[in-house]
Amino acid sequence: MRVAVLHNAVAAGAPPEERDVLVQVEAVRAALGDLGHAAEPLACTLDFDRLQRELAALRPTVIFNLVEALGGSDGLQHLVPALLEAGGWPYTGASGEAFVLTNHKVLAKERMAAAGLPTPSWFGPFPHRGMTLADPPPVSAPSPVRWIVKSLREHASFGLEADDLLRDPDPAVLEAALRQRAPGLGGACFAEVFVDGREFNLALLARADGVEVLPPAEITFEGLRPGQPRVVGYRAKWDEDSFEYHHTPRRFDFPAGDAPLLDRLRRLAHRCWALFGLGGYARVDFRVDHAGQPWILEINTNPCLSPDAGFAAALHQAGIGYAAAVGRILADARRTGAGA
Repeated sequence: MRVAVLHNAVAAGAPPEERDVLVQVEAVRAALGDLGHAAEPLACTLDFDRLQRELAALRPTVIFNLVEALGGSDGLQHLVPALLEAGGWPYTGASGEAFVLTNHKVLAKERMAAAGLPTPSWFGPFPHRGMTLADPPPVSAPSPVRWIVKSLREHASFGLEADDLLRDPDPAVLEAALRQRAPGLGGACFAEVFVDGREFNLALLARADGVEVLPPAEITFEGLRPGQPRVVGYRAKWDEDSFEYHHTPRRFDFPAGDAPLLDRLRRLAHRCWALFGLGGYARVDFRVDHAGQPWILEINTNPCLSPDAGFAAALHQAGIGYAAAVGRILADARRTGAGA
């Protein structure tokens, strides 16, 4: 079949987190070729009239949606599935609604909290709605409580570093901090109670009878100074010359005593898939505090599919070939039609 591999346009000289989508395009195109499909990359901008003309000319059977941002913002990526749904184009991944709910991290946390899923307490967001201090912090949180400021809609650890933790400020101090940091965090941000402890992520892959939760991965923190917060920040993900990049490897091997925790993480990831109506593939990020309580940080509706990224590592651990996974994502799109 003919597959359009749709991705966000990348400007010359773009930073590494933006250029990475081109690596994904080539990997997916090669996998589609191995599966016997004709793949055609198609760059997408906010010029939707042009996009619709190009799709009409190409007439793909399915669209493989790799769009991560539009107009320089992750917060606009939901517009692509919404457009494809309106045009009746079958496409991979989650629906436009799922993108809206998961990409706005406070909306996602509110939905998780309402469903009884554990997510760290938060304050904000700024500037879009009134400031809300949500629920008490985790019982096992250290004293004083520390808060981490995050971008509301940007991903890939955008603007995130361990140096930015706030120690037990009152709401007025928190609001002032959010106001100060918002311009450097995509224009909107919120504060979240920092859960000290372990960090896990679980990848999910659609299959004919629902979804498969792939083997859990833990990010290990090596060589940190005593008391240094364990945070997978921007440097750890993208700066190949940094200490953090080389000292935050992932692991898939765990002692037998971790089995109950890993089972709980799998169940929580599965519940997130159902709660947000996800499709194709996804990833759920967790922190686990010192009492062994998991806390859901966020849901990534379209995690990176680069061959050297965490999703591909989880596929390898599960014994699933990269091309086979692309085939399953494609098959899910064909089962569900225009969106999830």
